[in-house]
Amino acid sequence: MSSEHMQIGEVAARTELSLRTIRHYEETGLVIPSARSQGGFRLYTEADVARLMVIRRMKPLGFTLDEMRDLLDITDRLDTDTAGELPADEREELLDRLRAFDRAARQRVEDLRTQLSRAEDFAATLAARLTRLPVP
Repeated sequence: MSSEHMQIGEVAARTELSLRTIRHYEETGLVIPSARSQGGFRLYTEADVARLMVIRRMKPLGFTLDEMRDLLDITDRLDTDTAGELPADEREELLDRLRAFDRAARQRVEDLRTQLSRAEDFAATLAARLTRLPVP
């Protein structure tokens, strides 16, 4: 096994995803191991780890598997177009879709900040109430 390939356990440790989650993402086609060892073990590269990190970061923002797949397709197509072979209209359409993901992510982050603020207010209210109660 070459040093640039990792087995699933190392990938799980690096991404903080469970083996089960990584296998689920494989089954749904979000990430495909780059290779297999002679013994049949899945082998991953840094690019596979980076892909899993994108998925991991999208999850708490509530993106669906289909949305994750769509974003990964967009970025894959843009990343592989280093020679500028995509027609201009297709490239612009991909960029528009990427911008829509950017807007959605920013909005979802803002929504989470609002939820966190409300949760912190609630926790502070409980703490204040507890300090006002007489000690038995």
